[in-house]
Amino acid sequence: MLYQIYETQRSIMEPFADLAEVASKLFTNPMLPLAQLPGAQRISAGYDLMHRLGKDYEKPVFGIHTVDVDGVDVAIHERIEIDKAFCELRRFKRFSDDTDTLAKLKGQPVVLIVAPLSGHYATLLRDTVRTMLKDHKVYITDWKNARLVPTADGEFHLDDYVNYIQEFIRYLQQGYGNCHVMSVCQPTVPVLAAVSLMASRGETTPLSMTMMGGPIDARKSPTAVNNLATQRSHEWFENNVIYRVPDNFPGAGRRVYPGFLQHTGFVAMNPDRHASSHYDYFKDLIKGDNSSAESHRKFYDEYNAVLDMDADYYLETIETVFQEFKLVHGTWDVKNEQGELERVRPQDIQRTALLTVEGELDDISGSGQTAAAHDLCTGIPKTHRMHYEAQGAGHYGIFSGRRWRDMVHPVVKTFIRSHQPAADASPAVPAAAKPAARAARKAVARKPAAKAAAPTRQPAGRKTAKA
Repeated sequence: MLYQIYETQRSIMEPFADLAEVASKLFTNPMLPLAQLPGAQRISAGYDLMHRLGKDYEKPVFGIHTVDVDGVDVAIHERIEIDKAFCELRRFKRFSDDTDTLAKLKGQPVVLIVAPLSGHYATLLRDTVRTMLKDHKVYITDWKNARLVPTADGEFHLDDYVNYIQEFIRYLQQGYGNCHVMSVCQPTVPVLAAVSLMASRGETTPLSMTMMGGPIDARKSPTAVNNLATQRSHEWFENNVIYRVPDNFPGAGRRVYPGFLQHTGFVAMNPDRHASSHYDYFKDLIKGDNSSAESHRKFYDEYNAVLDMDADYYLETIETVFQEFKLVHGTWDVKNEQGELERVRPQDIQRTALLTVEGELDDISGSGQTAAAHDLCTGIPKTHRMHYEAQGAGHYGIFSGRRWRDMVHPVVKTFIRSHQPAADASPAVPAAAKPAARAARKAVARKPAAKAAAPTRQPAGRKTAKA
């Protein structure tokens, strides 16, 4: 019933939000007399803020049209490689008419970025994708809003998430021989399960897996998110946050954890910060600081866009990851596509290198939660395992923003290249990029965990074979 009430309220507020947007423009258009009134800028700012607070935020687009690769603009074309009921495997294909650049692009590693299915859309990793595209062939899991998936398409469980990842990995292996996997936040757990199951069956596993800010062992340094999951029972979550999709959506009748409830939880974690941010936005509009105002809009266009999660998937994640800790206890059984139960055994992984990344100030996945993967993946040689902590970085800082680009990405890039087979390796690092690569290696060397294997280098002047 709550979902229907929310939708009714939103429908009532929508025309007022649209009217506020029109009013804001009336008081800023220099061709209209209203813009000449005393205090017009302040009135316009108030209407603009009203519009922003009342509007409905739809799924954003990645909007990555070009990336700079060593001074050459490379065109980016998005396309869907696999379309599943609850997820699209999205590829960012790169094009260039510069022959040297094209040869370089063809020899670069293939990376599957597994985006979180925890409220926000995969576009939250836009900065991650844009940065990785400079040195990698990039694919990403673009999860669908459950309220848009008809009930005829079936249910979605945590097991299905794990099976999706395995299917995507096999697809890339078939096309390229192998790939690297990078998971951010929530998917670190199902990614580790997927690779573990492939290893236990004797399948070819990815060359490396990079796990960033995820709850591998949520018992370590528990955060407010962890405490909520442990203090509430399974029945509490089912009775208080699960609702059925209203009739005006394709997924009518599907049980979901609604996006608007998730958004309420996000804001409740730091209400003062959000209130201050909106007040600063109001003042920027009055001052005419368009640059700061646009930065605010871009952030909240992304932050306020949320999706519904299928109830089965959400409840099983709470139980498996945050309440019973099945992965670290070795009691997690996953139902494969044939309907058979298979035990998740991370210790069976032997040929996949492991990099874990944590933020020093992460308040979502506490210190040590991601690094716990090293205690589970005992079959991976220590020379192929590494841990990196980004100093001064919060949860979002390890995959977006300046710290991601300047601190974390050089480490990730160096690690992936060091585990790329020589026959498929990228050309030697350009001179302009060498200082960043050296800095990344020095940062790695200072960490107490085992060092990664030295990056594979090609002799000077050697050309990379076409993929």
